[in-house]
Amino acid sequence: MNVDAALVRERGVTFVVVVVQKNVVHSPTTRTDTAAGFASYWPDVPVVLMAQDASGVPEYWGRDDIVRFLASVPIESLPWRTWTIR
Repeated sequence: MNVDAALVRERGVTFVVVVVQKNVVHSPTTRTDTAAGFASYWPDVPVVLMAQDASGVPEYWGRDDIVRFLASVPIESLPWRTWTIR
């Protein structure tokens, strides 16, 4: 499976932002399960889920301090790449 994600090292914290569909971010059970599933691919790294609306505006879910940080960062400045996970 291919996943678009950004592995970020910022302010002494390493975390991963994973692109998901908007319905994932809006469903408490689904977002928790999805983040836990991705955590096995990036062990010991906080997982933040990101979805975009039709205008490209990002919405984040995850650790509060990271989400606050991401709200102030242009989405295009993150180091996006496509990861192949199995």
